[in-house]
Formats: sequence, C-alpha cells, structure tokens
Amino acid sequence: MVKSSTSILVVDDDDEIRTLLQAALTREGFEVRVAKDAASARRLVGPRNEFDLIILDIMMPGEDGLTFCQHLRETLDIPVLMVSARSLSIDRSIGLETGADDYLPKPFERRELVARVRAILRRSGTTRRVGRLAVGGLVVDRDRRAALDREGAALPLTSGEFDLLACFVERPGRTLTRDQLIDWTRGRAADLFDRNIDVQMSRLRRKLIDAGFPEDGIKTVRNVGYLLTLPLDDAP
Repeated sequence: MVKSSTSILVVDDDDEIRTLLQAALTREGFEVRVAKDAASARRLVGPRNEFDLIILDIMMPGEDGLTFCQHLRETLDIPVLMVSARSLSIDRSIGLETGADDYLPKPFERRELVARVRAILRRSGTTRRVGRLAVGGLVVDRDRRAALDREGAALPLTSGEFDLLACFVERPGRTLTRDQLIDWTRGRAADLFDRNIDVQMSRLRRKLIDAGFPEDGIKTVRNVGYLLTLPLDDAP
C-alpha cells in the first residue's frame, strides 16, 4: 500500500466507472477526487494543481480527453494515464503523442490499473516505496538504484537492467509480459516492437547467474512472459 498522501484525479463521464476507480484507488492508499467532464476537471486542477496524477478518459461529451490532455501539457506538468473503451492502436498512439504518460484500454483489471498508476508515479518521483528489498539473498536498494549480492558487492547493472529488476521485485509472484515490461520501464517513449528489452533481459539474467544466483531466478513462462522465482522479503 502507498504510504504517502498521493492525490489522483479521475476524469470519466461514466458514473459507475468513476465510483469503481475511486473505491479501488482509495483502497490502495491514494487520495482520490473525481470529475465527470473536462470542464469540471479544469476547475479542480486550477492554475496551480494539487494532483500527482490524472486518470483521463478519451471519449467524453464536450471537450474530449485528448484535447484536455493537450491543454494540460501546455500549462502544467501533471502525469496522465489515459483510458479508453476502444483498444485501437491509433488511439494509443494519439494519446501518447498528445502527452499522456501511459494508455490503458477498457475493460481493465484493478491490479493492472494500480500497477500502471504506481509505475507512472515512480517515474515521476512521486510514490514513496520501501527503499530496500531482499530477494533470495540479493538486496535491491531502490533509493540508491543498486543491487547488492550476498557479500554486499554491487552488481554491474545498467540503468535499464536495474529498472527491469525493479519491475519484478515490486510485483512478486506475478508473470510479467514483455509489453508490460516495456511500458513500465520506457513509458511513453516505448516502441512495442523494440527488441532491446530482450537483450536487456538476457544480460540481467547473466549478471545474476555470474553473481551466484540460480539460472532460473527469472524464469521464462512460454507464450506469456517472465516470472521472478527468487523468494521476496522486506530487507532490514
């Protein structure tokens, strides 16, 4: 659960969706306010803004989400997660081009929504998380952006390799797809056809093995993605 008073604005014209999102995010420890359209959202955001993230529907009556997102980018620096009932790739592309940090098609699972929200907040430096996690003898220090072996020596990870490792330790027991890893580590700069993610995964595995960790520490789940098999506990 998020320990800070991170504030999120949900903008959606569907009453039921607004209620569901507010309840789901509140359970995760976020402070949530809602708006039924762009005009209401403009009033809540105001000239100075009090929100750490905006979840914005594309298809709304009056000013749509794309236009509102473009307005936000021209005036304020607020992370935006754009959602839409249409999953067309062109919607995703346009949404990211207008300045959204991520795009999530409806319908989506609560866990996926929360994961996307946390990833955006992490990239923007808003979410406060436990700084150190112990993973099967490997200590991952997210504040120092370092991974330490059993002897306390830092593994020679690149920034991209560390981001990949952090994705796994923050989601223990979950199989992560390649597209999820790209979204969470690259954000709106991601290219869904970029094969560099596979190269980074291979190098990360090799460095873990060279440091004495099991060869199947990060297991390939065929036709699905990757799974961290090392046991995860909070580090002291």
